[in-house]
Amino acid sequence: MHAHLGRTRKRLTLLVATGLLIAVPGPLAHAATTGAASSGSTASATAAARIDLDDPHKKDIAMQLVSSAENSSLDWKAQYKYIEDIDDGRGYTAGIIGFCSGTGDMLDLVELYTARKPGNVLAKFLPALRKVNGSDSHSGLGSAFEKAWATAAGDADFRKAQDDERDRVYFNPAVNRGKSDGLGALGQFMYYDAIVMHGDGGDRDSFSSIRANALKKAKPPAQGGNETTYLNAFLDARKVAMKHEDAHSDTSRVDTEQRVFLKAGNLDLDPPLNWKVYGDSYSIKS
Repeated sequence: MHAHLGRTRKRLTLLVATGLLIAVPGPLAHAATTGAASSGSTASATAAARIDLDDPHKKDIAMQLVSSAENSSLDWKAQYKYIEDIDDGRGYTAGIIGFCSGTGDMLDLVELYTARKPGNVLAKFLPALRKVNGSDSHSGLGSAFEKAWATAAGDADFRKAQDDERDRVYFNPAVNRGKSDGLGALGQFMYYDAIVMHGDGGDRDSFSSIRANALKKAKPPAQGGNETTYLNAFLDARKVAMKHEDAHSDTSRVDTEQRVFLKAGNLDLDPPLNWKVYGDSYSIKS
């Protein structure tokens, strides 16, 4: 894919490809048709062999990559209890995916947890979470809420709620969009990391806006484009969005992580993986 044939053989191949071969003597015809079938089978097998990001092992890799940028650790399962205000105007940031008190996803999470387990340690903070939604306020939350969050993280039901909201709001939409664009696991991860940071609202820096800006420069494979060319365009658009906000102006998760994998041609995000975020080095061996 990526034999110098004689003139007759070249012509025969063309006829097979265009469906014009009706009768050609013996072994040559067999060789050509067999070769064409083999080539088609190989292409199909190659396409079928790609493993998407929702494969359990690939998903775990994605979570480690995000955690390296969000928490400076590959141990993403230790982040269920994480909570702090990182001074980005979104109030508290917490949990495995950075649920925020100011953007609504933390409220959705606690509402889900409470619907499944009424009377949990976070339920009493729901009125305060509703009031601070859309702001960076800690009113009605504070240290008591921080302690309650850490306590709730010890509950398997709360951890499951975090997993489910991550998948519903971020992971599944990103992976499904990536699949429909014809992207492999790396492109699907780029979408996921972008939607984690930027959300998917209607503003200029949302995931959908970043994708729309990339589409102005290149087409994804599903539209007949080159995957690497398109992903470079997507990362370029992502960097523009990141630089619009001081809290996200360090673009190393693009420059020394995702772009590194892309330059290496690792479109399926296969380990071993080596990258840097904020100057710190990380690796996933297998």
